Amino acid sequence: MSWLLTGAGGQLGFELQRVLAPQADIVPATRDGHLPGGAHGETLDVSHPVSLVPALDRLQPRVILNAAAYTAVDRAESEPALALAVNAEAVDVMARWCAANDALLLHWSTDYVFDGQATRPWLPGDPVAPLGEYGRSKQAGEAAIRAAGCRHLILRTAWVYAARGHNFLRTMLRVGAERDRLRVVADQIGTPTPARWIAAATAAILARLGEGVGADDARLGTHHLVASGQTSWHGFAEAIFADAVRAGLLERAPSVEAIATADYPTPARRPNWSVLDASSLRAAFGLQLPDWRRGVAEVVAELARG
Repeated sequence: MSWLLTGAGGQLGFELQRVLAPQADIVPATRDGHLPGGAHGETLDVSHPVSLVPALDRLQPRVILNAAAYTAVDRAESEPALALAVNAEAVDVMARWCAANDALLLHWSTDYVFDGQATRPWLPGDPVAPLGEYGRSKQAGEAAIRAAGCRHLILRTAWVYAARGHNFLRTMLRVGAERDRLRVVADQIGTPTPARWIAAATAAILARLGEGVGADDARLGTHHLVASGQTSWHGFAEAIFADAVRAGLLERAPSVEAIATADYPTPARRPNWSVLDASSLRAAFGLQLPDWRRGVAEVVAELARG
């Protein structure tokens, strides 16, 4: 019995395929069928949700791992329909198919479903109030899954990065090699989380659940999956540069000036407080990710190895 992995070409999808391959028969899918390294997988265009049902009927997956997502936070402000199609309408189709075919759905969501106006880490059951189109589309996807009534896990994560793909760490390494001085926002707080850690935790969760987990299993539902600790984008950048110098990726660390969100306007509003409480994941599955600083060191070391 196969497990369908959507978004297999993205940074999370790549790590999920790598770690889950020994565990199940993974069918990777991307929008054009192309996979990293030149391999080929299934063609599944989540930007056209109506096209998904025939593919799902043909593949008959017992588990759907939906790592496909529209993640261009700022561009979503000018492309709300596309963000909604990928992050909500396609998810609704998958969830309804899973409900009708007794399949398990795993879906990754985001800290952007919250408004950032909190003084403690966000719990999975806290009220959502997204600030922008990206967050609204992801929240709509979550709501569609719950409304469909399928067996599901929604894993909210935050500030995801990896040694490949487009992410903050890779951007900082590029601009840090080009400039002596940078300005980075210091009043947005969250938890940088490596995609590889998310994938490894997902594999552990699936191993403990089993694909035949009952709908009444209390471990199903919504959990937060993030590294331990917290920092600002400014703190994240300084950690990246310090580790990059130690690893030999940079000759010297640029000066990093701490600025306020107001000093760096963007099309989309971002939550100032994005720290997620992952205690329900620990209670349900016995999982707690290490401190975020360790993740930075591991990814930088991976890049240094080439």
